[in-house]
Amino acid sequence: MIRIYTQQKKGQAWLDRFQGQSVLFAGGLGFTETALIPNISAAGATPESRQYTAIADAECLCHGWRENALYPLPPLTVGASPAILSRAMLQAYDIPFYLFNTGLAIAPATEAVRAIDIGGMPAKCVSTGQALNLATVKTIFEQGLHWGKTLAKQEPERLFVLGECVVAGTTTALAVLTGLGYNARGKVNSSYVQCNHDLKWQIVQQGLSQAQLLPGADPFAVVAAVGDPMQIFVAGMAIAASQTNGILLAGGTQMLAVYALIKAITAIHNRDYDPENIVVGTTRWVAEDETGDTVGLAKMIGDVPLLATQLSFADSKYPPLQSYEQGYVKEGVGAGGLAIAAHLAYGATQTDLLHVIESTCASFLQP
Repeated sequence: MIRIYTQQKKGQAWLDRFQGQSVLFAGGLGFTETALIPNISAAGATPESRQYTAIADAECLCHGWRENALYPLPPLTVGASPAILSRAMLQAYDIPFYLFNTGLAIAPATEAVRAIDIGGMPAKCVSTGQALNLATVKTIFEQGLHWGKTLAKQEPERLFVLGECVVAGTTTALAVLTGLGYNARGKVNSSYVQCNHDLKWQIVQQGLSQAQLLPGADPFAVVAAVGDPMQIFVAGMAIAASQTNGILLAGGTQMLAVYALIKAITAIHNRDYDPENIVVGTTRWVAEDETGDTVGLAKMIGDVPLLATQLSFADSKYPPLQSYEQGYVKEGVGAGGLAIAAHLAYGATQTDLLHVIESTCASFLQP
């Protein structure tokens, strides 16, 4: 149920070390105005609906799918929201979770979403080269450190699965990776079947040109120029919590960018962390996506073990789940990481996970 794609020895040691350990999930909710660009993301059929995607996903995590949702899951062109998958696993395995508003365009109502507001800001479009104020970036990072340390102290024996929900987050990931000096062009993933590389690259080039970052730029300056608030918050959480807990960065391209940020921040700013405790975990739909190169990107970053759940929906009775096998949606809201954790911590099999997801989500998935 778990395959190691890079850093085999290090990844296996991580799996051995944290097998059977109970799990905690923490999700960073954020927004970038990059999501308003037409055709940039399939996580919401229209630019307007994409303003609510993270909030709707968070409500789904908190309460499950419900017809009277205050923030209904946005219509997708094809498929089902990965928030439904994550909700199913959180509920079935009784996994405690925390959600953080790192910078949303619209503050969610508390009766719908239990999210801790850390005082962040939504990001402007990557193309501006001025996505976030530098002081805000540093404040969000310090909040990440605080919450990473706080939760690690409260839950010293748990494996931390750190997820995200940021529409157009693979574009900000491409921008941050490029700003940090990695040749990530053509390697990121997308919620589309065929990744929209040209559009992403055009936006990233505009932003980097506007920002005029110098080689070896401070990672905080890179995020301020072309990043999003989730990235720097989760990086801070992982740095702090990794000193005592196992960390599974739950996502593909976006969490590889977070890992690259962690490496740069700890090197340049001399922050303590334990890299042996950190891996990136996603779905095989991302790891084996032929329209990107997740494995190549992980190898380029260097010492990061890339894991993926081998969860399959080929035998699902629901077309929205079957669409994952055709390359739609692929990942999001920590779904891949939670599937890995369910197997590692609770011995979940393919049959178990398919049953958990289908039975929990039947009312939503009915055609």
